[in-house]
Amino acid sequence: MANVLELEAAIALRQAARRDGRLVVLTNGLFDLLHVGHLDYLERAGNLGDVLIVGVNSDLSARTFKGPGHPVVPAPERARLLAALCIVDVVVIFDEPTASELVRALQPDVYVKGGDYTNKPWPEREVALATGCRVELIPILEGHSTSTLVQSILAAFGRQPDVG
Repeated sequence: MANVLELEAAIALRQAARRDGRLVVLTNGLFDLLHVGHLDYLERAGNLGDVLIVGVNSDLSARTFKGPGHPVVPAPERARLLAALCIVDVVVIFDEPTASELVRALQPDVYVKGGDYTNKPWPEREVALATGCRVELIPILEGHSTSTLVQSILAAFGRQPDVG
């Protein structure tokens, strides 16, 4: 898993990219049950620069953010799956409830979130702007979400999702 790095190693990679004049793009998320919507989003994010770093919520962070029952797939496995994608250069697992500290530490050239955050607060935005990076919202691929995937799986087995 050479592409799954600790934060310090990712910072060193970011510094090397800056010296080489390469644009670094950072995005983050849970990325539970990887699906084509995730792939589309990551491809679009990666096309905004030369190096794509993906922050992945740790299991503790995921439970804090999404609640009990999350994540379905443990963080090391989610990170490994993401790192195997050709568009992704580096994956970093983070424990904080938001990626604000990750943005502050890595100081990317571009910080990306999904278009589903258009009308939601995202604290990383202010941190990103304060570091001088460009922020971008990428439209999400309609009909492709983890929730939709879970509902389809449950329906296929004749079960209803737990609400709560």
